[in-house]
Amino acid sequence: MKKFFRFEELGTGYRREIVGGITTFVAMAYIIIVNPAILAEGGIPRDACTTATILAAVIGTILMAIYARRPFAIAPYMGENAFIAFTVCIGMGYSWEKALGAVFVGGVIFVIITALKIRSWIAAAIPDSLKRSFAAGIGLFIMFIGLNITGIIRVDPDTLVGPVKIGELSTAGPLISLFGLVLICVLMIRKVPGAILIGIILTTVVSHIAGVSGWPSKLVSAPPSLSPTLFKLDIPGALTLDFLPVILVVFILDFVDTMGTLVGVSARAKLLDKDLNLPELERPMMADAVATVTGALAGTSTTGTFIESAAGIEAGARSGFASVVTALMFVLCLFFAPLFLSVPTVAYGGALIVVGFLMLSPIKEIPFDDYSELFPSVATIVLMSFTYNIGFGMAAGFVMYPLFKVVSGKGRELPAGVWVLFAISVLLFLFYPYHKA
Repeated sequence: MKKFFRFEELGTGYRREIVGGITTFVAMAYIIIVNPAILAEGGIPRDACTTATILAAVIGTILMAIYARRPFAIAPYMGENAFIAFTVCIGMGYSWEKALGAVFVGGVIFVIITALKIRSWIAAAIPDSLKRSFAAGIGLFIMFIGLNITGIIRVDPDTLVGPVKIGELSTAGPLISLFGLVLICVLMIRKVPGAILIGIILTTVVSHIAGVSGWPSKLVSAPPSLSPTLFKLDIPGALTLDFLPVILVVFILDFVDTMGTLVGVSARAKLLDKDLNLPELERPMMADAVATVTGALAGTSTTGTFIESAAGIEAGARSGFASVVTALMFVLCLFFAPLFLSVPTVAYGGALIVVGFLMLSPIKEIPFDDYSELFPSVATIVLMSFTYNIGFGMAAGFVMYPLFKVVSGKGRELPAGVWVLFAISVLLFLFYPYHKA
């Protein structure tokens, strides 16, 4: 086992991997509730979608563990699920079966271009400054999520961004969140192993005692039936000319989200090589592509590498064994969901804020004296958070970078992959159905 997961090479061990895997699960377990709730707005049966969400996470994360051997977890993406529910189903009036058909088609395309190593070729062309901005932008995004879900700040419930106001810090929820945040910081300063997980557990106990969250009423429950959504997607309906823009947007959002998340989280885990590339990048990309296909068949939206994997990495995860642990936690959640879901947002929100802090460090490596590098990088970091859409921020960077390089007289130095990313990102901005969002 140690040899397969390269423990010695990565300088890790069972304890670190187990703690890291559990931490990743705890940080992202909210998706089990949130994803079905969002997709239910678009008509997808909520109970069946809950089971589909868990199964998609299990399949994708196991693939990431065994095939890619990376400490990343896979689950249905936030953002893409809202696009399916509120834009495609509610705004544009399409059925959820047809929407899942688009997700399936996008996943199949991903499988094909990943097998042909086209995705890894394009990813290798991403400029170093943008790779660093992805890590920092994801950190800011995670921090914003943590501040929001803990109640430390308040945002517009419709836009999820503005206007942003200070939360009710005199109330129990935000106070307990601040307690958890400070506790994790103190434990990390004191170099206590498993600081993030310890902080989440202790904050959960405090939250239950204070009555902010409730103790689980039961420990075991049978998973809901998958039959209302299993194989119910409408693939022929998705392959119509009028639906092509939806498939294109689904495809591009997942393309840039997965690419940027993999690079950003890998940078924090120090898994990139000297050229800031992730070795064997097509393996984790194939894992998320296959997970997207199986997730659509089961009844959920686009899946991919979760940014909350960064929490497990900060807790020590370095190998695919941590992903095995995370996947097993999701399997247990099929039957012990009440126990795992008793961890409140005020407990894991503080952990996300800390992780966001730590992921900002690549900013110092962005060349601030070269404006053709600085402007696209800063725009990427800011827009990833302020638009509440990682894909939009990355796409903005992909558009700005080659344009500014041309202005600076360095356009001929750019590899072909940069222009492919430019074209893909322009298509995203052109075809995104803004008026229906």
